[in-house]
Amino acid sequence: MERQVTPGARFVDPKILARIGNLELLARTVVEGFINGLHRAPFFGASIDFAEHRGYVAGDDIRRVDWRLYARTDRYYVKQYEADTNTNVSILFDISKSMQFASRGIPKLEYGCFVGACMAYLAQRQRDRVGIITFDSDIVTHVPPSAKHFNITLHTLDRARAERPGNLGVPLNKMAEHFKRRGILILISDFYEEPDTILEAIKPLRFIGNELIVFHVLDPAELDFGYDDASSFEDLETGEQIPVVPESLRDEYRAMIRAHIEALTTKFSEHRIDYTLLNTAEPLDRALFSYLSSRERLMRVR
Repeated sequence: MERQVTPGARFVDPKILARIGNLELLARTVVEGFINGLHRAPFFGASIDFAEHRGYVAGDDIRRVDWRLYARTDRYYVKQYEADTNTNVSILFDISKSMQFASRGIPKLEYGCFVGACMAYLAQRQRDRVGIITFDSDIVTHVPPSAKHFNITLHTLDRARAERPGNLGVPLNKMAEHFKRRGILILISDFYEEPDTILEAIKPLRFIGNELIVFHVLDPAELDFGYDDASSFEDLETGEQIPVVPESLRDEYRAMIRAHIEALTTKFSEHRIDYTLLNTAEPLDRALFSYLSSRERLMRVR
């Protein structure tokens, strides 16, 4: 199915975003343009500004039943107001050395910053409490979720640098100790590990009741290996130089990256973890669609 472009999508091109230079302005530009598009499109059954709806269950206050919605659907739905739906939203941002890679356009780290800033702005807009953890082979910075931490979250994203090798297992296991209260965890990474290793690292976060939304950020060259000339390639995590003849390796590499993505898609789906693959050459609207659709499903089952 062809995906419709929302009004405001012209602002979402990552090369244009990189020129803005201010994460709050960037996030506001992207999210408000995107939300304005949603308000003119049949995406949600109700405006996400006011509240969400959920199905009526025995014991609910009958005064909260939306009778207009009942007249249209012949089903009972209860209005949930912002005070009922506030939650903790934490951005878990991988700043390992491989995230500095860019074949053209912007590095994965910068693209991840844009995604994180948009998610933080959207959470704040919905009156959710927002925080952030950056990590590589260990936790680097930790800002707990709070209604007052939006600006600190953006500042943390803005200062993020990809300088050390990464390891998902150690920092994610430590994070599980921080999230005693259920919330939404938004994990942004290039996932430079085996799918089974990645899933084992994430399980502790999922099994304590958190909702996980995963953004897999890759550069276009990592997706299609569009190189032509023989040369040495550097492993950004280890610094090792590897001589490569692209033509002889291209088909094998593409098969391997497809298998990697398919394995992650399957494993995350089996554990009810929302997974979105992001190409740093593409606009951010897919990231926002994934988050908003997950948020809408979350509200239906609360």
